[in-house]
Amino acid sequence: MSRELHHRAVVADAHNDLLMAVSARPPQRWGAFFRERWLPQLREGGIDLQVLPVFIDEQYRREGALRQTLRMIECAHVLAEENPGDVALCLDGPDVDAALAAGRIALVLALESAPGVDDSVELVPTLFRLGVRMASIAHWGRTPLADGSREDATGSRLTAPGVEALRTMERLGMVFDISHLSASGVAHVLELATRPIIATHSCARALRDHHRNLTDEQIRGVAATGGVVCVNFVPGFLASTPADVSADRIVDHIEHVIAVAGIDHVGLGADFVREVVQDVTPPCETFDDDPMWEFPGLDGPAGMPLVTDALVARGLPEKDVLKILGGNVHRLLGAEMGRPAPASPES
Repeated sequence: MSRELHHRAVVADAHNDLLMAVSARPPQRWGAFFRERWLPQLREGGIDLQVLPVFIDEQYRREGALRQTLRMIECAHVLAEENPGDVALCLDGPDVDAALAAGRIALVLALESAPGVDDSVELVPTLFRLGVRMASIAHWGRTPLADGSREDATGSRLTAPGVEALRTMERLGMVFDISHLSASGVAHVLELATRPIIATHSCARALRDHHRNLTDEQIRGVAATGGVVCVNFVPGFLASTPADVSADRIVDHIEHVIAVAGIDHVGLGADFVREVVQDVTPPCETFDDDPMWEFPGLDGPAGMPLVTDALVARGLPEKDVLKILGGNVHRLLGAEMGRPAPASPES
């Protein structure tokens, strides 16, 4: 029963770094590598809407960040063009709906921390023209736009260029993502935001006290904008010990977000990192079996139905399960993505 429900639902994953793995191949292999390695997993997992973050590894920062950003954006366009029967790169809600109606996976481009922009905020519209429809402005550390969550102790808010980036994104119809942002940065965004925001891959801090997770106040703040908190599957953000990590633990975080913010403000942001990290780790290095990342059965998109199994087993109503799996993210992107802000009335 749960598997039938899963494949009937619109399943949206708000964060999968697969572009890192695909773009690490030679350009002439991008379309085929995606088709051979990732498409079968997405299909097996029933993924209908996939957000593709552009994350820039440290080796490219700062001098090569913009070049690598453009390369990964081009990779997304190429893999969509070379697999037109299976995926579509979407620029707005109608694009998403058309892809879903045709049985294709709707792909949405996002920036993670935007190191290719830094304080050159005039590039945000350029990247929007290239198809980017979502962005965050910090990762673990400090950027010219804001501090990441590992810098919480600084108490820093958005910089002036960070505020300008938020305003520019709202004007264009680029959804603002607060995942990875510092606590003070999140508070600042919630003060300024005039459109719904998203946390693409964040768990509940009340259940796991980690700086990457959101407090109840922050979760309520996202909901107050009309936004969505998408629960992360990374074991280290779900629980303090590997023995406590399971699909059931993901449901614990989902139910906490529902209790704090309501059923209309929760989604999934899996952040399947293990295979990506293994793919991009140089051959001369090793990738240890770190329980921070190891999650047997749920370490890739093919395992997504396990979450539906756990939701159904927990006794959640079907209508709620449909919202959690992707209905809420689908609604948010349909209303906001690629839609410019209404013109301000003349004073």
